[in-house]
Amino acid sequence: MTAEWGAPGGGKRRQPSASTNASHLCRAEALASTLPPLLVAAERVAATVSQGVHGRRRVGDGESFWQFRRYHSGDAAHRIDWRQSAKSDRAFVRETEWEAAQSVWLWCDASDSMRWSSARALPSKRARAELLLLALAALLVRGGEHVALLGTGLPPSGGRAALQRLAVCLQRDTDARPADFPSADLLPRHGRVVLIGDFLAPIPALQEAVAGFAHRGLRGHLLHIVDPAEETLPFAGRVLFSGSEREGERLFGRVESVRPSYRDAFARHRDAIRETARRAGWSALTHRTDHAPEIALLSLYLALSGPDRR
Repeated sequence: MTAEWGAPGGGKRRQPSASTNASHLCRAEALASTLPPLLVAAERVAATVSQGVHGRRRVGDGESFWQFRRYHSGDAAHRIDWRQSAKSDRAFVRETEWEAAQSVWLWCDASDSMRWSSARALPSKRARAELLLLALAALLVRGGEHVALLGTGLPPSGGRAALQRLAVCLQRDTDARPADFPSADLLPRHGRVVLIGDFLAPIPALQEAVAGFAHRGLRGHLLHIVDPAEETLPFAGRVLFSGSEREGERLFGRVESVRPSYRDAFARHRDAIRETARRAGWSALTHRTDHAPEIALLSLYLALSGPDRR
């Protein structure tokens, strides 16, 4: 028996890309007009959850000037503060506290380990992560908030156009999306961030990324996506595990003999993810791909609506 597996417990099954040539915003808008199946599925999940929650708490209507931030591709030219921009070689945009508080930055892990699922009946971790990201965005824009996908260079926006743009960005060639944790350098202070992935990278890398966001005053949430086989190691007998990210191979004659120690190691890794979030004042949730996506979406949405909301 052979199993493809990524450290400490994931492998890969390649999923076909929905688009491999959408490199410009105009092309993205054209593709979005076809209403990708991912968006349809995400809106269905969001509609189910929205029936069980009330309206989100909103900040006040104050529009007082708060800070400057770097200009992003996609910002309207009239928002540039030319006086501030003249002081350096970069363009800056005036931003209010209301705008930053109403913006949620979303990120979906694009590493190879996310392409794996342990059974044909289960979605890959990437497919489930993208579904939850887009469904969360649908709920947020229904509440009047703006969303953006980290790594695209596009500023947060609202309405159905924002959802269509997110769907296209997620379904274009995923090999073009960075797998590393995103940087907080260009984000406004006191916004919110949601990171979704299997977080199989070394914990210090996750800690560094989360600390970078927290240092800028960004509130955040981690959604840990897990295939059930990663948690339980259900295999038996002679199994060859092959890493999905060039970790090499390892053969076990009786893999069930290492099951208890493996489960303990996986639990420690999961606890370290949660502790990383806790230390930064963030929240962390774990979702298994054999569970209903609505459960994770509701928990994440309520976490975003919690008392730590700025």
